[in-house]
Amino acid sequence: MSQESGATADPSEAKRRLLAELLNKKKTVSKPDVPSITQQMEKPSLEEGAQQLSDQFAWLEGMGQANPYFRTLEGIPTPVIYSEGREIINYANYNYLGLCGDQRVTDAAKNALDKYGTSVSASRIASGERTLHQRLESQVANLIGQEDALALVGGFTTNASVIGHICGPQDLIIYDSYIHRSALEGACLAGSRSIPFPHNNLVALEDLLSEHRQKYRQCLVIVEGLYSMDGDIVDLPKVIELKSRFNALLFVDEAHSLGVLGASGRGITEHFNVNPKEIDLWMGTFSKTLASCGGAIAGRHEIIRYLRYSTPGFVYSVGLSPANAAATLTAITLMLKEPERVRRLQHNSQLFWNLCREAGLNTGPCEGYAVVPVIVGSPEKSIAISNALFEKGINVQPIFYPAVAKNEARIRFFITSEHTEEQIYSTISSLTDCIGNTD
Repeated sequence: MSQESGATADPSEAKRRLLAELLNKKKTVSKPDVPSITQQMEKPSLEEGAQQLSDQFAWLEGMGQANPYFRTLEGIPTPVIYSEGREIINYANYNYLGLCGDQRVTDAAKNALDKYGTSVSASRIASGERTLHQRLESQVANLIGQEDALALVGGFTTNASVIGHICGPQDLIIYDSYIHRSALEGACLAGSRSIPFPHNNLVALEDLLSEHRQKYRQCLVIVEGLYSMDGDIVDLPKVIELKSRFNALLFVDEAHSLGVLGASGRGITEHFNVNPKEIDLWMGTFSKTLASCGGAIAGRHEIIRYLRYSTPGFVYSVGLSPANAAATLTAITLMLKEPERVRRLQHNSQLFWNLCREAGLNTGPCEGYAVVPVIVGSPEKSIAISNALFEKGINVQPIFYPAVAKNEARIRFFITSEHTEEQIYSTISSLTDCIGNTD
């Protein structure tokens, strides 16, 4: 009998091979199943996409449900808005501190229109600076404790353009699997090796850094302060420790945590009492807490100066409109001058979250800061509950696959400082009734 048949194989060698196979199998199985960036960014063709949407509309019609999206609403996005003359309690916007609609913010925007016009009409590098932009960037940097900041025309633009610009094929991007789509777009633009880690699983992040960091020129770790789908918070001190140990760059998206976390609303660093300069690149938006439109990136002076002269979404795009810049500036001033807004927001959020839990509702890993999801399971149920609540005078949107996992469809509430306790209690009562009627 030949040696190839295995009859004369060394038993110890066979044992070693079996042990190696078992260890490899165990290692493979233990790795969480997280879609790669290629899987997350898969797109249908134009015709396929249009047909898929038509099929979804037919699915809604077959269920006898109205389309819960693009409802026509009137009025300033406060806790009370109007639909066809009917008063609606509103939980579907990010006006966290009630500054959108504040007369002082509105007046600042009007004054900027009179002084500067409706547009700066070109990119800032081409047309020259406005003192309004310079004051805004200085105020943003001071607010979050960085040396310098750069304002861009949109939050999505900020993430996509900056991330796509600062990384390349020689680099590694490791990102939380729940990161915003704008950051995913930036990673695709960069052409870097991009690896997700399971949401808020910092053991997995450490394993990825240990395995891959040394193979690449630079490594960018991307996390959010407050995650907008689940309402949970990143363990920032631990992420800072990991990025320092593995010589990585840390990019923190605070689109939803600015104005929400921390005693004065300064965000995730104030919440954890850590040095903001431990973050290499801070990103925030003006369209949520700050009652305007636009985005900003902040960090060391030398880094921001480089981005000011080279970021495509800044260099080749029109500058932020005067009205938006002035509104943002005034909103920052008011947030710091009136910290009771932040306290009211945090009180209202915790109240809503605790009432949900007392009612036996599934809020997932939410920590009760402005964003409170109620997980109901199926898309059909989330749509039915959203429509039923709207009939009761409550505006809240359903979220389902592919935005969240297939079995984790939800309705997502955004709480503000301006919601009243009466509105919150009555909403929880209506919510439990609607959920009960769909079971």
